[in-house]
Amino acid sequence: MKIGTDISVLAEPGRSDAAVLADHLALADLAEPLGFDSLFGLEHHFTGYSMSPHPLQLLSYYAGKTKRITLGTCVIVLPWHDPIRVAEEIAYLDLLCGGRCMFGFGRGAASAEYAGFRVPMEEARPRFAEAARLVTKALTDEVFSWDGEFYQIPEMSIRPRPMSHPERRFYASSVSPESAEIMAKLGFGMMVIMQNEWNKAARDIESFREIARSVGHTPRPPVVLTNVSCAGSRAEAEERAMRYLGAKWDSIDAHYNFSDGHLANVKGYESYGKMAKTYSKLKDPEARRKMTEFYVGIQIVGTPDDCIQQLAELRQLTGTDHVVCDFSYGGMPREDGELNMRLFADEAMPTLQRDAAFKGTVEVPAAASAPQEDVFAPA
Repeated sequence: MKIGTDISVLAEPGRSDAAVLADHLALADLAEPLGFDSLFGLEHHFTGYSMSPHPLQLLSYYAGKTKRITLGTCVIVLPWHDPIRVAEEIAYLDLLCGGRCMFGFGRGAASAEYAGFRVPMEEARPRFAEAARLVTKALTDEVFSWDGEFYQIPEMSIRPRPMSHPERRFYASSVSPESAEIMAKLGFGMMVIMQNEWNKAARDIESFREIARSVGHTPRPPVVLTNVSCAGSRAEAEERAMRYLGAKWDSIDAHYNFSDGHLANVKGYESYGKMAKTYSKLKDPEARRKMTEFYVGIQIVGTPDDCIQQLAELRQLTGTDHVVCDFSYGGMPREDGELNMRLFADEAMPTLQRDAAFKGTVEVPAAASAPQEDVFAPA
């Protein structure tokens, strides 16, 4: 099983952005020396929710600082970008890192980010689907052209050409039923953020697998993103998780504005409208506590042995062979994040990476049970 980590940089009141970023880069610098398999960069803009505006730029920096580790995006939000530029940057990173890269794509859910880029949010879904197909074609075909709804591209070629086939390592996050068929037909894998019950995630993954099989693809195991709190005792791990994952709620709503219900009226985001009821409860301390307890309960929290057991269960439910862990979240001090990361790397990760129980593919059982109320705490 592959174990990765990500860089999620939340702005902190009273500290400069440069100081906060330096702390998170210092943790990212540990990824390869500690034996992690991958390092991922996020994409967010404008609010300080996660100060990572250009994951490919960040990963180019780490292409020069590392030799072994896989470099990945979780995610590039395609509707905000010129897809030809995205294809060029992917090809260039592929060369800079020697082919040790993989790419997750998404369509985003923050109206502030769409407004900042002057892209109509109502066009997010079709723009995402068309851009995904175009980026794939640009990397697959040495010479190509395109005549679509949003993009008209004369005959051209991406140069320099990539050295590997990065388009074969593409993943889509939060795939809607409407776009799942397009992504499956392109051979994309699925990237899952653990934001609801594991059984619900398993159902979503199985639905995507069925679509992929129906169009002749063998679905790849999903990549799963999760928060981790690993400590010497369960009580310590849970206290840290409750404190810092609980601190995430305000930053999430400040960025996405779920609580005002505006997404219910945006084409392609109607299902997000139900988040208003959940997020409007955050002002009530008891509701906030229960919401945090539920969220902590669907992350990886406990002693190193607890973490191993929980990831074994997650693997059995979802079939994942690659988990990306966030060890520093919600304004957690750097030293706490480093202790969390080091303990997991020293005492849990060797088993996950080397034990025979975590090798090979998993026959995933049919998912059961109804999900609880949606939480949706995005990366």
